[in-house]
Amino acid sequence: MTDEVGVVTGDLELSTELSDDGKLRALVRYEGAEEWYAITGASCVLTDPRDHEQVHSLLHGLLHRPEG
Repeated sequence: MTDEVGVVTGDLELSTELSDDGKLRALVRYEGAEEWYAITGASCVLTDPRDHEQVHSLLHGLLHRPEG
């Protein structure tokens, strides 16, 4: 589910962005597309920027479900 367009399905790409103040945003787009969409409920504040990679990996695991 995304904030901008609701449900997205198909081949998607994941991006996570961490701002200087520790706010993490998770975004998806259709594979090869230009426009990114914010994943609903997938933002948080990290107290340690080193956690960014682990959060990205966790989200990737949750979103990558080839069997549905």
